Amino acid sequence: MNKTIKEELIKIIGDIKRSGLYKKELIIETPQKIEIKVSGNKKLLNFCANNYLGLANHPEIIKVAHKTLDKWGYGMSSVRFISGTLRLHKKLEEKITGFLKGEDTILYAACFDANGGIFETLLDENSSVISDELNHASIIDGIRLCKARRFRYKHSDMQDLEEKLKEAAGSNRIIIVTDGVFSMDGDIAKLDQINILSQKYNTLLMVDESHATGVIGKTGRGSIEYHNLLGKIDIISGTLGKALGGASGGFITGRKEIIELLRQCSRPYLFSNTLAPVVAGTSIAAIDLLSRNQKLLYLLQENAYYFRSRMTSIGFKIKEGFHPIVPIMLFDEKLSQYFAKDLYDQGIFAVGFFYPVVPKGQARIRIQISAAHKKAHLDKAIKAFEKTGKKYKII
Repeated sequence: MNKTIKEELIKIIGDIKRSGLYKKELIIETPQKIEIKVSGNKKLLNFCANNYLGLANHPEIIKVAHKTLDKWGYGMSSVRFISGTLRLHKKLEEKITGFLKGEDTILYAACFDANGGIFETLLDENSSVISDELNHASIIDGIRLCKARRFRYKHSDMQDLEEKLKEAAGSNRIIIVTDGVFSMDGDIAKLDQINILSQKYNTLLMVDESHATGVIGKTGRGSIEYHNLLGKIDIISGTLGKALGGASGGFITGRKEIIELLRQCSRPYLFSNTLAPVVAGTSIAAIDLLSRNQKLLYLLQENAYYFRSRMTSIGFKIKEGFHPIVPIMLFDEKLSQYFAKDLYDQGIFAVGFFYPVVPKGQARIRIQISAAHKKAHLDKAIKAFEKTGKKYKII
């Protein structure tokens, strides 16, 4: 490497460390469960996985994964339009379409790819895209890849959204895009109001349901179900890597003409290997499990309510809501790391989030509740939070 470039990179990394914003990766020595072991044989309770329904190691899911691997093999070694499409992939697409009341579905290697491949395909320089300012990084990066005019509206501010819609008037095509559930705060988009504005200004409406599918709604069909909008949203992106088994894979479901165009032109779809058969087959089983029995969904909701109410009563400041994403607000970047280290020492694995993952001054510990958490697990975490909160005079 060029010596000057190397020294510059070393300095940048050093500055990140000195600012207290350096991120370390914890090596887990066991499967992704509630109780895990890490290096040094230390036991931890896991409170920071997206394993909302506990399906990452559910016995039924593991059994199907083995059967699928035996029948369909490990990988496809190809993209979809060459030799990468199994009947299994089509079955999963049909399953997602039915579950979320779309018209057709297309699979991607990840939801990041799905969001990265939609805007460039649908929008040109005469189009506009209007995005909530707190949308996921994958949406932001996907928008950067297209030539459309870009507008950001203040978070969940319908008045500002309408102002941006007026500014975008005259565009040949307009998309409003929002997270269904915002990943850092756990709040739900005002889809009922957004949909009214979308119809008023004749736009397409896109919702990323990555933290909503399998998590909220009467039957786990997400923020769209929560707002009684099933079958009424043009574009839904989502992931198979959170509530639906926690592996990998993403998708877009929605209007059939949009899906057909994505199959022809979406670059992450055309130039990336097909989703592994074992992920496709196991994801089908996860959707079937959720469809026939919402017991895990209701248990998840009960756990989230219990944890939120107990933590609030102790005196912690928590973003309002009912989602199993529970942001424990600390506001100080370094404190969030010290706090997480103290929790770690007490056997609780919960990561501090700070800039650039969240805005400066909005540092927090983000807890993620699972249906697999027992009451004893929640109580142990609450006790550790209370002890640490008193140590730093937060409560």
